Amino acid sequence: MVNCSESNGREKIMEISNILNRILQIEHGFQHIIDGADEILSVGSNERCFELALELFKNKAYQIRMLATAILGRLATENNNALSFLKEEVSTDGNWRVQEMLAKAFDEVCKHRGYETSLPLIEEWINDDNPNVIHAVTEGLRIWTSRPFFKENPSIAIALIAKRKAHESEYLRKSVGNALKDISKKHCELIRAEVLQWDLSDSRVLFTYKLATKLLK
Repeated sequence: MVNCSESNGREKIMEISNILNRILQIEHGFQHIIDGADEILSVGSNERCFELALELFKNKAYQIRMLATAILGRLATENNNALSFLKEEVSTDGNWRVQEMLAKAFDEVCKHRGYETSLPLIEEWINDDNPNVIHAVTEGLRIWTSRPFFKENPSIAIALIAKRKAHESEYLRKSVGNALKDISKKHCELIRAEVLQWDLSDSRVLFTYKLATKLLK
């Protein structure tokens, strides 16, 4: 005779298996993966979900690694081990979709903790050596000035983003330039004042400048 706990355990395994199979059928998009992460978190303890996420991240399918990243992003709001795994392990994944999910996960952490409270964390990640870690910040918080705290303090957002204007990674500089361009829609004079200080003889800075000033007249 099967007891209730065994039966419930099998039901949860089946439910998670169904979620994984559903996600594997879809090649593009993020929302279905975020929804899947929320479903998994609703049927298991945070401890078990953390263990599951670590296991899922070993999967060859990028969709499953994206799911693991989304789960870790939810857990990292309060679990520093999950946050460390995102920074140290997920950031090394070679799939761009996984890196986009990392950006969403980082924003989830900042949103939950509060953007002002998260300033030390934002500065830590934006000063990292790994361009994917930095990208998680520059891309995850877009549009920066639509976020609480940065909405009232656009100059702080601009200063943080502009730190990486000359990074060797073109992929990252594109994110930096576009993030500043976003802000220029409402704060054109602040962006203009920022870029006037840039050394445009540096080809990397010039690349970022062209993107950042695209909407300036």
